[in-house]
Amino acid sequence: MQQNQDQQRAEQQRRLELERQQQQQNQQNGDWQRRQQQQTQQNSDWQRRQREQQQQDSWRRQQSTGTYSDRTNNNQQRDWRRYQEQRASQYRQEQYRQQSWASQRQRELEQQRRRAQLAYQQRYLQRIRQDQLRLQNWQYNDYGPNNYRYNRGGSYYETNRYGAQMLQQAVNSGYSEGFQAGQADRQDGWAFGPQDAIGYQDASYGYNAYYVDMNEYQYYFREGFNRGYEDGYYSRSQYGRYSNGTGSVLSAILQTILNLQLVN
Repeated sequence: MQQNQDQQRAEQQRRLELERQQQQQNQQNGDWQRRQQQQTQQNSDWQRRQREQQQQDSWRRQQSTGTYSDRTNNNQQRDWRRYQEQRASQYRQEQYRQQSWASQRQRELEQQRRRAQLAYQQRYLQRIRQDQLRLQNWQYNDYGPNNYRYNRGGSYYETNRYGAQMLQQAVNSGYSEGFQAGQADRQDGWAFGPQDAIGYQDASYGYNAYYVDMNEYQYYFREGFNRGYEDGYYSRSQYGRYSNGTGSVLSAILQTILNLQLVN
């Protein structure tokens, strides 16, 4: 009798281990596919930024030589609106992919009994849904000249003042979300792991699908998220401040991350 019970328990443990390994493999496959999609999108975004930069350079040359005309202005507005439509389409596609990932992630959190992290994920998804409703009635109405530049990976990129505000918002929103995710893992007694959270994986909260590419927004959101997660997990304020559901990075940290400069 005892031997049969031991065999049953061993068999049950073996099945659970096989299920765990299969879930882990599925997650790794999904992560690989997302990375491939992100790389493809980054290449496309880089090419689009190059075209935008060339158009901005042409616009400045025309202004300096006096050849700028109403026709040039109309063409530039049309091109910019086309770019914004492409960005909005990219945002919608990314949200569709994230919905599938979030459902799988919820099941994993439930199995791991990570109640605090699960609650955070649910709050984050609710904020994303509110974002989507807000964007349905949001209108893009100013393309503006690229009069700011920022440094990323040793290269300089340009954006207009609305884009500059979006990048700053990305860092601060990321910090706030990261702080909450770090707090949740600490409450669950879970190991340090910012990249495991829904906020890091999605990194689109606050994005309005205009002025900057989504990958740019996500990059700076995650810069803020990593710092916020660390502060939240260790219950400190090294990189920023968080209070009553709102957080922001210190101004010196923000400047270090963005290195944002006004272009004359």
